[in-house]
Amino acid sequence: MKQAEEILSIKGVKPTANRVLVLRTLLNTERPVSLSELEDELPYMDKSSIFRTLTLFKEHHVTHEIDDGTTLKYEACHSEHECSVSDMHTHFHCEICQQTFCLHDIQIPTVQLPEGYETHAINYMIKGICPQCAEKRVKD
Repeated sequence: MKQAEEILSIKGVKPTANRVLVLRTLLNTERPVSLSELEDELPYMDKSSIFRTLTLFKEHHVTHEIDDGTTLKYEACHSEHECSVSDMHTHFHCEICQQTFCLHDIQIPTVQLPEGYETHAINYMIKGICPQCAEKRVKD
């Protein structure tokens, strides 16, 4: 996996300390995270700095947003240039713990749009109960 500084350089973003910290945090998470989760992971950064960094990252295709129906979550893009539909994958949102998980092995269905429409992003979200919450529910 590429280092945060290299990714920022490729995407044309100056690698300041805050930007590197936010991107490293996103790269080290196994699932999309919300702004409040990033605040918890980066307690020495204020919310507005994290939000400005995420906004810049989205503009430069360093990250993309996932709307799980409860809050926006952020995930690092893994392509060298713009996030494309081929970079997208299915997500699962647990209705108990409120976490959103990446399901990399489940492809997003291809959708043929009518002429004149242009796809920029696809949000394919499955909702239910994750294995950890299902196991806890059985034990209770």
